[in-house]
Amino acid sequence: MPMLNDSSALAFCREVLPAVSRTFALNIPVLPAPLDTAVLVAYLLCRIADTLEDEVRGPASAVLLAELARLSTLPEGWREDARRFTQEAARELRAQAPAAEVRLVEGTGQVLEALGEHAAPVREHVATCLRLMTEGMGRMGSKGRASGGGLGLASLEETLEYCYYVAGTVGEMLTRLFEWYSPAIAGRAGALEPRSVAFGNALQLTNILKDVREDLERGFCWLPRTVLAEHGLTPEALLEPGNRGAALEAHGRLVAVAHRELRQAFEYVLGLPREERGIRLFCLWPLFLAVMTLRKLYGNGRVLEPGPVKVSRRTVKWVVAATKLLVARDGALKLLFAALTAPLPA
Repeated sequence: MPMLNDSSALAFCREVLPAVSRTFALNIPVLPAPLDTAVLVAYLLCRIADTLEDEVRGPASAVLLAELARLSTLPEGWREDARRFTQEAARELRAQAPAAEVRLVEGTGQVLEALGEHAAPVREHVATCLRLMTEGMGRMGSKGRASGGGLGLASLEETLEYCYYVAGTVGEMLTRLFEWYSPAIAGRAGALEPRSVAFGNALQLTNILKDVREDLERGFCWLPRTVLAEHGLTPEALLEPGNRGAALEAHGRLVAVAHRELRQAFEYVLGLPREERGIRLFCLWPLFLAVMTLRKLYGNGRVLEPGPVKVSRRTVKWVVAATKLLVARDGALKLLFAALTAPLPA
């Protein structure tokens, strides 16, 4: 497959990536060309959708999400439509929206330009992902905000459905991009595709559990009301100091669900050919960082207090070094995964 030379559009994508995601700025460069730029552009379009969901209030969010999905198909006249889209989005973003994400949304036209430089299968897989993601965000987003039924999603099934739309769809898209790039991976589609959703769900559920307090303070909650109710809680009462013990028990229940999804995700990685080291590392780094994040969250009252609970830079460096060493050694990876997940609830 030919390598893409950096156009101004691709240069913009590379420049903006570290500002919106340290994790993907770390692992996208280990992918082989031209898969690296395909995933770069796909990730940034998904991140634009995520920003519209988080930073736009009211019906404008669903309208903008639908327009982004349409633009991702690169219809006739898309450049002029993209200019109108960015102007409208800029007006609707909250004043508190992070500057890097505002810049990304304003650069939607350049990201779409970079998408157009890729092969037809790449464009099709990305557009399919954006359609599913934005439809789900439009349908599920209002459920996570305060409404007549209160904060929170109704059930664990709804929480996992939300995870599917915002991240499981990305797992499906990445798998199809991997298959497009590698005939060896395409030959393993039957084993990989059923686990691709769990890969995305595991990472998203970990983020939800990490950001519980921050989400609540912004008027969101993606936790299931049924699980909280079993511990005598509602989302509105989750942060009350007197409920700390019950809140951590309920949180631990959901850590166990994330752990389950991570086990499926790990099986997914082991299903990738060992010779595809870059693709394996791309998946192993966020997977093991999610494990380390869950270890830090489990039973930790700080998750309900101001300020983020996150893994240290030292831990990130250790994960990167260890997985580079073991990337093609399945037995050693299994031992490492078992040791690191041992403290997590089953």
